[in-house]
Amino acid sequence: MNENIKKFFNRIKDYWNSRSKKQKITGISAFIIILLLISGITYFTTRTTMVPLYSNLEPSETGSIKQSLDAKGIKSVISDNGKTISVPEQDVDNLKVELASEGIPKTGSIDYSFFSQNASFGMTDNEFNVIKLDAMQTELSNLIKQVDGVEDAKVMINMPDKGIFVNDSNQQASASVVLTTKPGYEFTDKQIKSLYNLVSKSVPNLPTDNIVIMNQNFEYFDLNNDKNSTGSTFAEQMDIKHQIERDIQRQVQTMLGTLMGYDKVVTSVTADVDFTQENTDEHLVQPVDKQNMKGIAVSAQKITETYSGNGAAAGGVPGTNSSDTGSGTTYVQNSSNGNGDYEKIQETMNYEVNKIHNQIVQSPYKIRDLGIQVMVEPPNPKNTNSLPQSRIQDINKILSTIISTSIDKSSGTNLSNQAIQNKIAVSVQPFNGKATNTAVSQSKIPWWVYVIGGVLLLIIGLLVFFMLRSRRRVVEEDTFITEEPIKIADVNEEHETETSLRKKQLEKMAKDKPDEFAKLLRTWLSEE
Repeated sequence: MNENIKKFFNRIKDYWNSRSKKQKITGISAFIIILLLISGITYFTTRTTMVPLYSNLEPSETGSIKQSLDAKGIKSVISDNGKTISVPEQDVDNLKVELASEGIPKTGSIDYSFFSQNASFGMTDNEFNVIKLDAMQTELSNLIKQVDGVEDAKVMINMPDKGIFVNDSNQQASASVVLTTKPGYEFTDKQIKSLYNLVSKSVPNLPTDNIVIMNQNFEYFDLNNDKNSTGSTFAEQMDIKHQIERDIQRQVQTMLGTLMGYDKVVTSVTADVDFTQENTDEHLVQPVDKQNMKGIAVSAQKITETYSGNGAAAGGVPGTNSSDTGSGTTYVQNSSNGNGDYEKIQETMNYEVNKIHNQIVQSPYKIRDLGIQVMVEPPNPKNTNSLPQSRIQDINKILSTIISTSIDKSSGTNLSNQAIQNKIAVSVQPFNGKATNTAVSQSKIPWWVYVIGGVLLLIIGLLVFFMLRSRRRVVEEDTFITEEPIKIADVNEEHETETSLRKKQLEKMAKDKPDEFAKLLRTWLSEE
Protein backbone atom coordinates (compact mmCIF):
# COMPACT_ATOMS: atom_id res chain seq x y z
CA MET A 1 0.00 0.00 0.00
CA ASN A 2 2.82 2.40 0.93
CA GLU A 3 4.71 1.55 -2.26
CA ASN A 4 1.64 2.36 -4.36
CA ILE A 5 1.28 5.70 -2.61
CA LYS A 6 4.97 6.44 -3.17
CA LYS A 7 4.67 5.52 -6.82
CA PHE A 8 1.63 7.77 -7.17
CA PHE A 9 3.43 10.75 -5.61
CA ASN A 10 6.55 10.03 -7.66
CA ARG A 11 4.49 10.11 -10.85
CA ILE A 12 2.95 13.43 -9.82
CA LYS A 13 6.41 14.78 -8.96
CA ASP A 14 7.87 13.62 -12.23
CA TYR A 15 4.94 15.08 -14.13
CA TRP A 16 5.29 18.41 -12.33
CA ASN A 17 9.05 18.55 -12.89
CA SER A 18 8.60 17.84 -16.57
CA ARG A 19 6.37 20.95 -16.98
CA SER A 20 7.70 24.24 -18.16
CA LYS A 21 7.67 27.36 -16.00
CA LYS A 22 4.79 28.86 -17.96
CA GLN A 23 2.70 25.71 -17.54
CA LYS A 24 3.40 25.65 -13.80
CA ILE A 25 2.25 29.26 -13.40
CA THR A 26 -0.91 28.59 -15.44
CA GLY A 27 -1.80 25.50 -13.38
CA ILE A 28 -1.26 27.23 -10.02
CA SER A 29 -3.32 30.26 -11.13
CA ALA A 30 -6.18 28.08 -12.36
CA PHE A 31 -6.22 26.12 -9.09
CA ILE A 32 -6.32 29.32 -7.00
CA ILE A 33 -9.09 30.85 -9.15
CA ILE A 34 -11.24 27.71 -8.94
CA LEU A 35 -10.70 27.56 -5.17
CA LEU A 36 -11.71 31.22 -4.78
CA LEU A 37 -14.78 30.76 -6.96
CA ILE A 38 -15.92 27.71 -4.99
CA SER A 39 -15.35 29.55 -1.72
CA GLY A 40 -17.26 32.62 -2.94
CA ILE A 41 -20.21 30.60 -4.23
CA THR A 42 -20.35 28.59 -1.00
CA TYR A 43 -20.25 31.77 1.10
CA PHE A 44 -22.95 33.64 -0.81
CA THR A 45 -25.29 30.65 -1.04
CA THR A 46 -24.98 29.53 2.59
CA ARG A 47 -24.72 32.80 4.47
CA THR A 48 -27.74 34.06 6.43
CA THR A 49 -28.85 37.58 5.52
CA MET A 50 -30.49 39.31 8.46
CA VAL A 51 -33.27 41.76 7.54
CA PRO A 52 -35.16 44.06 9.98
CA LEU A 53 -38.55 42.61 10.88
CA TYR A 54 -39.90 45.42 13.09
CA SER A 55 -38.45 48.75 14.18
CA ASN A 56 -39.32 51.53 16.63
CA LEU A 57 -40.43 48.98 19.21
CA GLU A 58 -40.74 49.30 22.95
CA PRO A 59 -38.18 47.20 24.87
CA SER A 60 -40.95 45.11 26.45
CA GLU A 61 -42.46 44.46 23.02
CA THR A 62 -39.05 43.48 21.65
CA GLY A 63 -38.67 40.99 24.50
CA SER A 64 -42.02 39.33 23.77
CA ILE A 65 -41.20 39.07 20.05
CA LYS A 66 -37.75 37.65 20.87
CA GLN A 67 -39.34 35.06 23.17
CA SER A 68 -41.86 34.07 20.48
CA LEU A 69 -39.10 33.71 17.86
CA ASP A 70 -36.95 31.62 20.20
CA ALA A 71 -39.91 29.33 20.84
CA LYS A 72 -40.25 28.86 17.07
CA GLY A 73 -36.51 28.11 16.79
CA ILE A 74 -35.77 31.13 14.57
CA LYS A 75 -32.53 33.09 14.88
CA SER A 76 -32.97 36.80 15.64
CA VAL A 77 -30.72 39.81 16.27
CA ILE A 78 -31.67 42.87 18.36
CA SER A 79 -30.14 46.24 17.46
CA ASP A 80 -30.74 49.99 17.79
CA ASN A 81 -30.84 49.85 21.59
CA GLY A 82 -33.54 47.19 21.59
CA LYS A 83 -35.87 49.00 19.18
CA THR A 84 -35.19 46.89 16.06
CA ILE A 85 -35.29 43.11 15.70
CA SER A 86 -33.90 41.33 12.62
CA VAL A 87 -34.50 37.80 11.33
CA PRO A 88 -33.26 35.73 8.35
CA GLU A 89 -34.45 37.15 5.05
CA GLN A 90 -36.21 33.95 3.94
CA ASP A 91 -38.37 33.92 7.11
CA VAL A 92 -39.52 37.55 7.09
CA ASP A 93 -42.76 37.10 5.14
CA ASN A 94 -44.00 34.08 7.09
CA LEU A 95 -43.14 35.67 10.42
CA LYS A 96 -45.04 38.87 9.63
CA VAL A 97 -48.19 36.87 8.92
CA GLU A 98 -47.84 34.55 11.93
CA LEU A 99 -47.06 37.34 14.40
CA ALA A 100 -49.85 39.52 13.00
CA SER A 101 -52.37 36.72 13.67
CA GLU A 102 -51.19 36.72 17.29
CA GLY A 103 -51.64 40.50 17.56
CA ILE A 104 -47.89 41.14 17.70
CA PRO A 105 -46.56 43.77 17.81
CA LYS A 106 -48.84 46.23 19.56
CA THR A 107 -46.29 49.00 18.98
CA GLY A 108 -43.82 49.82 16.21
CA SER A 109 -44.07 49.15 12.50
CA ILE A 110 -42.59 46.96 9.77
CA ASP A 111 -39.19 48.28 8.68
CA TYR A 112 -38.70 49.40 5.04
CA SER A 113 -35.47 51.31 5.61
CA PHE A 114 -33.44 48.86 3.50
CA PHE A 115 -34.93 50.46 0.37
CA SER A 116 -32.73 53.49 1.01
CA GLN A 117 -29.65 51.32 0.40
CA ASN A 118 -30.75 50.74 -3.20
CA ALA A 119 -31.56 54.37 -3.91
CA SER A 120 -29.33 56.15 -6.40
CA PHE A 121 -27.31 59.22 -5.42
CA GLY A 122 -29.31 61.67 -7.51
CA MET A 123 -32.78 60.46 -6.45
CA THR A 124 -35.09 63.13 -5.03
CA ASP A 125 -37.26 62.72 -1.94
CA ASN A 126 -40.45 62.54 -4.01
CA GLU A 127 -39.03 59.80 -6.22
CA PHE A 128 -37.88 57.87 -3.18
CA ASN A 129 -41.30 58.21 -1.52
CA VAL A 130 -43.01 56.87 -4.66
CA ILE A 131 -40.64 53.89 -4.81
CA LYS A 132 -41.09 53.25 -1.09
CA LEU A 133 -44.88 53.41 -1.35
CA ASP A 134 -44.90 51.02 -4.31
CA ALA A 135 -42.57 48.67 -2.45
CA MET A 136 -44.83 48.74 0.61
CA GLN A 137 -47.90 47.92 -1.50
CA THR A 138 -46.07 45.10 -3.28
CA GLU A 139 -44.70 43.65 -0.07
CA LEU A 140 -48.12 43.81 1.58
CA SER A 141 -49.70 42.04 -1.39
CA ASN A 142 -47.12 39.26 -1.19
CA LEU A 143 -47.66 38.90 2.55
CA ILE A 144 -51.44 38.73 2.30
CA LYS A 145 -51.19 36.06 -0.44
CA GLN A 146 -49.66 33.72 2.12
CA VAL A 147 -52.85 33.70 4.21
CA ASP A 148 -54.96 30.58 3.71
CA GLY A 149 -57.89 31.14 1.37
CA VAL A 150 -56.30 34.11 -0.47
CA GLU A 151 -55.26 33.58 -4.09
CA ASP A 152 -54.36 37.18 -4.95
CA ALA A 153 -54.38 40.58 -3.26
CA LYS A 154 -54.18 44.19 -4.36
CA VAL A 155 -53.31 46.93 -1.89
CA MET A 156 -53.77 50.68 -2.24
CA ILE A 157 -52.20 52.90 0.45
CA ASN A 158 -52.87 56.61 0.87
CA MET A 159 -50.07 58.34 2.75
CA PRO A 160 -50.79 61.86 4.08
CA ASP A 161 -48.45 64.74 3.37
CA LYS A 162 -46.18 65.65 6.23
CA GLY A 163 -46.81 69.03 7.84
CA ILE A 164 -44.33 71.83 7.40
CA PHE A 165 -44.49 73.08 10.97
CA VAL A 166 -43.96 71.13 14.15
CA ASN A 167 -47.36 71.98 15.58
CA ASP A 168 -49.20 70.68 12.49
CA SER A 169 -51.60 67.89 13.31
CA ASN A 170 -50.33 64.41 12.46
CA GLN A 171 -52.73 63.06 9.84
CA GLN A 172 -53.52 59.38 9.57
CA ALA A 173 -52.98 57.08 6.61
CA SER A 174 -55.63 54.87 5.00
CA ALA A 175 -55.55 51.61 3.07
CA SER A 176 -57.86 49.60 0.83
CA VAL A 177 -57.36 45.89 0.16
CA VAL A 178 -59.12 43.79 -2.48
CA LEU A 179 -58.74 40.02 -2.06
CA THR A 180 -59.26 37.28 -4.60
CA THR A 181 -60.43 34.46 -2.34
CA LYS A 182 -60.86 30.77 -3.03
CA PRO A 183 -64.44 29.79 -3.92
CA GLY A 184 -66.47 28.86 -0.87
CA TYR A 185 -63.67 29.60 1.62
CA GLU A 186 -64.89 31.10 4.93
CA PHE A 187 -62.43 33.21 6.90
CA THR A 188 -62.28 32.98 10.67
CA ASP A 189 -62.22 35.97 13.02
CA LYS A 190 -58.57 35.21 13.76
CA GLN A 191 -57.61 35.42 10.08
CA ILE A 192 -59.52 38.69 9.61
CA LYS A 193 -57.86 40.12 12.70
CA SER A 194 -54.43 39.09 11.39
CA LEU A 195 -55.12 40.85 8.07
CA TYR A 196 -56.08 44.08 9.83
CA ASN A 197 -53.05 43.92 12.14
CA LEU A 198 -50.74 43.11 9.24
CA VAL A 199 -51.86 46.12 7.21
CA SER A 200 -51.95 48.42 10.26
CA LYS A 201 -48.41 47.57 11.37
CA SER A 202 -46.99 47.73 7.85
CA VAL A 203 -47.86 51.39 7.36
CA PRO A 204 -46.90 54.13 9.83
CA ASN A 205 -49.78 55.88 11.60
CA LEU A 206 -52.49 53.64 10.13
CA PRO A 207 -55.26 52.67 12.60
CA THR A 208 -57.50 49.70 11.88
CA ASP A 209 -60.51 52.03 11.53
CA ASN A 210 -58.96 53.42 8.32
CA ILE A 211 -58.61 50.01 6.67
CA VAL A 212 -61.17 48.52 4.26
CA ILE A 213 -60.90 44.87 3.17
CA MET A 214 -63.21 43.26 0.62
CA ASN A 215 -63.11 40.38 -1.84
CA GLN A 216 -63.87 40.03 -5.53
CA ASN A 217 -67.55 39.44 -4.74
CA PHE A 218 -67.85 42.84 -3.00
CA GLU A 219 -68.07 41.18 0.43
CA TYR A 220 -66.57 43.28 3.21
CA PHE A 221 -64.53 41.74 6.02
CA ASP A 222 -65.27 43.68 9.19
CA LEU A 223 -63.00 43.57 12.21
CA ASN A 224 -64.53 42.10 15.36
CA ASN A 225 -63.54 44.34 18.26
CA ASP A 226 -64.12 41.58 20.86
CA LYS A 227 -66.94 43.43 22.62
CA ASN A 228 -69.61 41.78 24.77
CA SER A 229 -72.29 42.51 22.24
CA THR A 230 -75.88 42.41 23.49
CA GLY A 231 -77.48 43.95 20.42
CA SER A 232 -78.38 47.10 22.36
CA THR A 233 -76.44 49.61 20.25
CA PHE A 234 -77.09 50.48 16.66
CA ALA A 235 -73.54 49.64 15.51
CA GLU A 236 -73.69 46.18 17.03
CA GLN A 237 -77.10 45.51 15.55
CA MET A 238 -75.87 46.54 12.11
CA ASP A 239 -72.86 44.23 12.48
CA ILE A 240 -75.17 41.32 13.29
CA LYS A 241 -77.44 42.22 10.38
CA HIS A 242 -74.50 42.39 7.98
CA GLN A 243 -73.15 39.09 9.27
CA ILE A 244 -76.51 37.37 8.65
CA GLU A 245 -76.69 38.87 5.15
CA ARG A 246 -73.08 37.88 4.45
CA ASP A 247 -73.59 34.29 5.55
CA ILE A 248 -76.67 33.87 3.37
CA GLN A 249 -74.97 35.64 0.47
CA ARG A 250 -71.93 33.35 0.74
CA GLN A 251 -74.23 30.32 0.79
CA VAL A 252 -76.10 31.47 -2.31
CA GLN A 253 -72.88 32.47 -4.09
CA THR A 254 -71.31 29.07 -3.42
CA MET A 255 -74.34 27.10 -4.63
CA LEU A 256 -74.98 29.15 -7.77
CA GLY A 257 -71.25 29.48 -8.47
CA THR A 258 -70.96 25.71 -8.52
CA LEU A 259 -73.99 25.53 -10.82
CA MET A 260 -73.15 28.36 -13.23
CA GLY A 261 -69.52 29.25 -12.59
CA TYR A 262 -68.13 31.63 -9.99
CA ASP A 263 -67.53 34.42 -12.51
CA LYS A 264 -71.08 34.05 -13.88
CA VAL A 265 -73.06 34.92 -10.74
CA VAL A 266 -73.33 37.99 -8.49
CA THR A 267 -75.63 37.86 -5.44
CA SER A 268 -76.98 40.42 -2.99
CA VAL A 269 -78.98 39.75 0.17
CA THR A 270 -81.05 42.17 2.27
CA ALA A 271 -82.50 41.08 5.61
CA ASP A 272 -84.87 42.62 8.15
CA VAL A 273 -83.83 41.40 11.60
CA ASP A 274 -85.94 41.74 14.76
CA PHE A 275 -83.73 42.63 17.74
CA THR A 276 -86.56 42.66 20.32
CA GLN A 277 -85.66 40.54 23.31
CA GLU A 278 -88.47 39.22 25.55
CA ASN A 279 -88.23 37.64 29.01
CA THR A 280 -91.32 35.62 30.07
CA ASP A 281 -92.04 34.17 33.54
CA GLU A 282 -94.87 31.56 33.55
CA HIS A 283 -96.53 29.76 36.46
CA LEU A 284 -98.73 27.00 35.02
CA VAL A 285 -101.00 24.42 36.68
CA GLN A 286 -102.00 21.46 34.55
CA PRO A 287 -103.95 18.24 35.35
CA VAL A 288 -102.10 15.00 35.13
CA ASP A 289 -104.96 13.34 33.21
CA LYS A 290 -105.72 16.00 30.61
CA GLN A 291 -108.47 13.88 29.02
CA ASN A 292 -110.57 13.68 32.23
CA MET A 293 -109.13 16.89 33.65
CA LYS A 294 -108.10 15.14 36.87
CA GLY A 295 -105.00 14.95 38.94
CA ILE A 296 -103.47 12.12 40.95
CA ALA A 297 -105.38 11.24 44.20
CA VAL A 298 -102.90 11.40 47.06
CA SER A 299 -105.35 11.13 50.07
CA ALA A 300 -109.08 10.31 50.70
CA GLN A 301 -111.47 10.59 53.68
CA LYS A 302 -115.08 9.32 53.92
CA ILE A 303 -117.44 9.87 56.95
CA THR A 304 -120.91 8.17 57.19
CA GLU A 305 -123.51 8.90 59.98
CA THR A 306 -126.94 7.10 60.36
CA TYR A 307 -129.70 7.40 63.00
CA SER A 308 -133.08 5.60 63.43
CA GLY A 309 -135.52 5.75 66.41
CA ASN A 310 -138.18 7.66 68.35
CA GLY A 311 -137.41 11.25 68.91
CA ALA A 312 -138.87 13.77 71.39
CA ALA A 313 -142.02 15.65 70.64
CA ALA A 314 -141.87 18.99 69.05
CA GLY A 315 -141.31 21.72 71.50
CA GLY A 316 -140.25 25.23 71.88
CA VAL A 317 -141.49 28.41 70.41
CA PRO A 318 -141.35 28.53 66.62
CA GLY A 319 -139.13 31.22 65.27
CA THR A 320 -137.00 31.49 68.40
CA ASN A 321 -133.74 29.93 69.44
CA SER A 322 -131.91 29.45 72.64
CA SER A 323 -130.51 32.89 72.61
CA ASP A 324 -133.95 34.33 72.14
CA THR A 325 -135.68 32.32 74.83
CA GLY A 326 -132.75 31.49 77.00
CA SER A 327 -134.25 28.04 77.67
CA GLY A 328 -131.87 26.12 75.40
CA THR A 329 -134.68 24.08 73.80
CA THR A 330 -134.90 23.44 70.08
CA TYR A 331 -137.94 23.38 67.91
CA VAL A 332 -138.67 20.29 65.85
CA GLN A 333 -140.91 20.95 62.90
CA ASN A 334 -143.20 18.47 61.07
CA SER A 335 -142.76 15.77 63.65
CA SER A 336 -146.06 14.69 65.12
CA ASN A 337 -144.96 11.51 66.82
CA GLY A 338 -141.14 12.00 66.92
CA ASN A 339 -140.23 8.92 64.81
CA GLY A 340 -137.64 9.24 61.92
CA ASP A 341 -134.37 8.10 60.18
CA TYR A 342 -131.19 10.15 59.73
CA GLU A 343 -128.17 9.52 57.41
CA LYS A 344 -125.11 11.73 56.68
CA ILE A 345 -122.25 10.92 54.23
CA GLN A 346 -119.09 13.20 53.97
CA GLU A 347 -116.29 12.37 51.46
CA THR A 348 -113.01 14.36 51.04
CA MET A 349 -110.42 13.73 48.16
CA ASN A 350 -107.01 15.45 47.75
CA TYR A 351 -105.56 15.57 44.17
CA GLU A 352 -102.01 16.47 43.02
CA VAL A 353 -101.59 18.48 39.78
CA ASN A 354 -98.58 19.55 37.59
CA LYS A 355 -97.11 22.87 38.61
CA ILE A 356 -94.84 24.33 35.93
CA HIS A 357 -92.58 27.36 36.31
CA ASN A 358 -91.06 28.61 33.01
CA GLN A 359 -88.55 31.44 32.60
CA ILE A 360 -88.29 32.02 28.84
CA VAL A 361 -85.72 34.33 27.22
CA GLN A 362 -86.47 34.62 23.51
CA SER A 363 -83.67 35.18 21.05
CA PRO A 364 -83.55 38.78 19.82
CA TYR A 365 -82.18 37.89 16.38
CA LYS A 366 -85.13 36.85 14.24
CA ILE A 367 -85.29 37.31 10.49
CA ARG A 368 -88.62 38.98 9.83
CA ASP A 369 -88.08 39.49 6.11
CA LEU A 370 -85.50 38.48 3.53
CA GLY A 371 -84.79 39.47 -0.05
CA ILE A 372 -82.31 37.88 -2.49
CA GLN A 373 -81.18 39.52 -5.72
CA VAL A 374 -79.19 37.50 -8.24
CA MET A 375 -77.53 38.55 -11.48
CA VAL A 376 -76.62 35.72 -13.85
CA GLU A 377 -74.56 35.97 -17.02
CA PRO A 378 -75.74 33.62 -19.80
CA PRO A 379 -73.29 31.10 -21.30
CA ASN A 380 -73.16 33.28 -24.41
CA PRO A 381 -72.93 36.86 -23.09
CA LYS A 382 -74.15 38.26 -26.41
CA ASN A 383 -77.29 36.12 -26.36
CA THR A 384 -79.44 36.30 -23.22
CA ASN A 385 -81.62 33.45 -24.55
CA SER A 386 -78.68 31.04 -24.34
CA LEU A 387 -79.61 30.44 -20.67
CA PRO A 388 -82.53 27.97 -20.72
CA GLN A 389 -85.69 28.78 -18.80
CA SER A 390 -85.40 25.52 -16.85
CA ARG A 391 -82.12 26.75 -15.34
CA ILE A 392 -83.79 30.00 -14.23
CA GLN A 393 -86.58 27.97 -12.62
CA ASP A 394 -84.00 25.88 -10.76
CA ILE A 395 -82.41 29.07 -9.42
CA ASN A 396 -85.84 30.32 -8.27
CA LYS A 397 -86.50 27.03 -6.45
CA ILE A 398 -83.15 27.21 -4.67
CA LEU A 399 -83.75 30.79 -3.56
CA SER A 400 -87.35 30.01 -2.51
CA THR A 401 -86.14 27.21 -0.26
CA ILE A 402 -83.54 29.45 1.37
CA ILE A 403 -86.10 32.20 2.04
CA SER A 404 -88.79 29.88 3.40
CA THR A 405 -86.37 28.21 5.81
CA SER A 406 -84.65 31.44 6.95
CA ILE A 407 -87.62 33.66 7.83
CA ASP A 408 -88.85 33.30 11.42
CA LYS A 409 -92.15 31.39 11.78
CA SER A 410 -92.87 32.07 15.45
CA SER A 411 -95.49 34.67 14.53
CA GLY A 412 -97.58 31.92 12.93
CA THR A 413 -97.72 33.48 9.47
CA ASN A 414 -97.15 31.09 6.59
CA LEU A 415 -95.76 32.62 3.40
CA SER A 416 -97.49 31.73 0.17
CA ASN A 417 -95.56 30.83 -2.96
CA GLN A 418 -96.45 34.18 -4.52
CA ALA A 419 -95.18 36.05 -1.43
CA ILE A 420 -91.89 34.14 -1.59
CA GLN A 421 -91.50 34.88 -5.31
CA ASN A 422 -91.96 38.58 -4.59
CA LYS A 423 -88.82 38.44 -2.43
CA ILE A 424 -86.68 37.01 -5.26
CA ALA A 425 -85.17 38.89 -8.20
CA VAL A 426 -83.22 37.02 -10.91
CA SER A 427 -81.69 39.09 -13.71
CA VAL A 428 -80.02 37.53 -16.76
CA GLN A 429 -77.62 40.06 -18.26
CA PRO A 430 -74.06 40.12 -19.65
CA PHE A 431 -71.37 41.36 -17.23
CA ASN A 432 -69.41 44.31 -18.58
CA GLY A 433 -67.37 45.11 -15.49
CA LYS A 434 -65.50 41.90 -14.82
CA ALA A 435 -62.23 42.30 -12.96
CA THR A 436 -59.30 40.64 -14.67
CA ASN A 437 -56.48 39.47 -12.44
CA THR A 438 -53.09 39.55 -14.10
CA ALA A 439 -50.74 37.41 -12.14
CA VAL A 440 -47.18 38.67 -12.36
CA SER A 441 -44.70 35.86 -12.05
CA GLN A 442 -41.62 37.08 -10.23
CA SER A 443 -38.45 35.06 -9.95
CA LYS A 444 -37.26 34.77 -6.40
CA ILE A 445 -33.63 34.42 -7.59
CA PRO A 446 -32.12 37.74 -8.78
CA TRP A 447 -30.94 38.00 -12.35
CA TRP A 448 -27.37 38.77 -11.36
CA VAL A 449 -27.07 35.31 -9.79
CA TYR A 450 -27.70 33.73 -13.20
CA VAL A 451 -25.16 36.08 -14.82
CA ILE A 452 -22.46 35.25 -12.26
CA GLY A 453 -23.22 31.55 -12.57
CA GLY A 454 -22.92 31.70 -16.36
CA VAL A 455 -19.60 33.56 -16.17
CA LEU A 456 -18.22 31.05 -13.67
CA LEU A 457 -19.27 28.12 -15.84
CA LEU A 458 -17.60 29.77 -18.85
CA ILE A 459 -14.35 30.32 -16.91
CA ILE A 460 -14.34 26.76 -15.61
CA GLY A 461 -15.00 25.44 -19.12
CA LEU A 462 -12.10 27.45 -20.54
CA LEU A 463 -9.75 26.27 -17.80
CA VAL A 464 -10.69 22.65 -18.37
CA PHE A 465 -10.21 23.11 -22.14
CA PHE A 466 -6.72 24.61 -21.77
CA MET A 467 -5.68 21.97 -19.25
CA LEU A 468 -6.77 19.15 -21.55
CA ARG A 469 -5.05 20.82 -24.48
CA SER A 470 -1.78 21.23 -22.57
CA ARG A 471 -1.95 17.65 -21.32
CA ARG A 472 -2.49 16.35 -24.87
CA ARG A 473 0.49 18.33 -26.09
CA VAL A 474 2.69 16.92 -23.29
CA VAL A 475 1.61 13.38 -24.07
CA GLU A 476 2.50 13.87 -27.73
CA GLU A 477 5.94 15.21 -26.79
CA ASP A 478 6.59 12.29 -24.43
CA THR A 479 5.55 9.82 -27.10
CA PHE A 480 7.87 11.43 -29.60
CA ILE A 481 10.82 11.32 -27.17
CA THR A 482 10.35 7.73 -25.99
CA GLU A 483 9.86 6.33 -29.47
CA GLU A 484 12.68 3.89 -30.52
CA PRO A 485 14.88 4.89 -33.47
CA ILE A 486 14.36 3.15 -36.74
CA LYS A 487 17.06 0.51 -37.48
CA ILE A 488 18.52 0.58 -40.97
CA ALA A 489 19.97 -2.68 -42.31
CA ASP A 490 23.60 -2.73 -43.28
CA VAL A 491 24.23 -3.37 -46.96
CA ASN A 492 27.40 -5.37 -46.31
CA GLU A 493 25.72 -7.63 -43.78
CA GLU A 494 25.13 -11.15 -45.02
CA HIS A 495 21.56 -12.24 -45.08
CA GLU A 496 20.73 -15.78 -44.00
CA THR A 497 18.69 -18.01 -46.31
CA GLU A 498 16.61 -21.04 -45.45
CA THR A 499 19.24 -23.43 -46.78
CA SER A 500 22.02 -21.89 -44.71
CA LEU A 501 19.82 -21.93 -41.63
CA ARG A 502 19.11 -25.69 -42.05
CA LYS A 503 22.79 -26.35 -42.56
CA LYS A 504 23.67 -24.69 -39.29
CA GLN A 505 20.98 -26.65 -37.47
CA LEU A 506 22.31 -29.98 -38.85
CA GLU A 507 25.86 -29.10 -37.87
CA LYS A 508 24.76 -28.25 -34.36
CA MET A 509 22.80 -31.52 -34.10
CA ALA A 510 25.79 -33.55 -35.32
CA LYS A 511 27.93 -32.01 -32.59
CA ASP A 512 25.48 -32.18 -29.72
CA LYS A 513 23.44 -35.30 -30.54
CA PRO A 514 25.32 -37.63 -32.91
CA ASP A 515 22.98 -40.62 -32.35
CA GLU A 516 19.92 -38.68 -33.40
CA PHE A 517 21.83 -37.22 -36.31
CA ALA A 518 22.77 -40.77 -37.47
CA LYS A 519 19.14 -41.93 -37.23
CA LEU A 520 18.05 -38.92 -39.26
CA LEU A 521 20.61 -39.78 -41.98
CA ARG A 522 19.48 -43.41 -42.16
CA THR A 523 15.90 -42.26 -42.50
CA TRP A 524 16.77 -39.95 -45.37
CA LEU A 525 18.79 -42.71 -47.14
CA SER A 526 16.01 -45.30 -46.80
CA GLU A 527 13.48 -42.87 -48.24
CA GLU A 528 15.71 -42.26 -51.24
